[in-house]
Amino acid sequence: MEFYKIKFSLEDFEKLISHISCYKLDEWIKFWRQEENILSIISEFYGKNLRHDWLWGVVLPILSHICNLKNNSSKRFIIGLSALPGTGKTTLGLLIQPLAKAMNINVSVVSMDDFYLPFDDMKKAIKNNPWNVSRGFPGSHSTNLIEDKISEWKETGKFNHPVFDKSLRNGLGDRVTWKTEYPEILIIEGWFLGVKSIIPNQNYVTKEKIEPLLSTEEILYRSKIQNNLKSYYKIWNLFDKIWQIKPKEFFYMNEWKTSQELEMLKIKGNALIDKNLSNFIRMLNCSIPQKSFDEIDSNFKIILDKDREIISVRLNT
Repeated sequence: MEFYKIKFSLEDFEKLISHISCYKLDEWIKFWRQEENILSIISEFYGKNLRHDWLWGVVLPILSHICNLKNNSSKRFIIGLSALPGTGKTTLGLLIQPLAKAMNINVSVVSMDDFYLPFDDMKKAIKNNPWNVSRGFPGSHSTNLIEDKISEWKETGKFNHPVFDKSLRNGLGDRVTWKTEYPEILIIEGWFLGVKSIIPNQNYVTKEKIEPLLSTEEILYRSKIQNNLKSYYKIWNLFDKIWQIKPKEFFYMNEWKTSQELEMLKIKGNALIDKNLSNFIRMLNCSIPQKSFDEIDSNFKIILDKDREIISVRLNT
């Protein structure tokens, strides 16, 4: 649990810690070292996979942010967590909830994937996409439902949302149930959360590290997705703060997503494999201009190297 093992810039990190906690860095470190229960939960959760850079650079800063929001306001806050597939955001979400509970804060972490369109609507929304995927890109979510449920929660404290099971219909997925929660702070995570459409520019295509280069069909469908993104703006505007975790190079995600699916196959016996996996990764690379992820209007940004080690943790100014 030693802080000295981290390698990212302390100058940027100290500014972020001061912003989210009102502590000086040494005071903040001392505070969390004394929270033995919290450190024990984290250690037990990650086991031998515990990484000191993620402990000090991701988990504890986000938990500090949650505590500071709760302690200084009675308002219901919604936080966005934007990160590409395979980054580790879902695992992080599973940890944040019990940690917050241990700090006497009721937090719910929900994926945008739970708001995928119902099966019949989904078939229409993704029709003729060039990657032959069953979901995933902008246009495959019930954006009006997301907006309505967040607005209802902000007003009443009740968050009622669908739960999507990706294993149904032979991996095509469908809604399986609904869940009602009463969080004080709501965290929603998604791979393109906060992304906005950009002015079409051929340079974005030629500079992207995609092999083979985008086909004419992919470029045309990308234009459709750019238009779909506009229906998400009303959701992005509901977030109070956004944390973004991103790779230094976009293509790192390919290996991360592959590893994620192999692990899911091992644990659940069901995952994207072979052509289905390569098609999905191709969609992730091609459906949204990679430049868009550099322009997300996030408040806090965490940059990872190819091994998912943290390069920097900073305010996004």
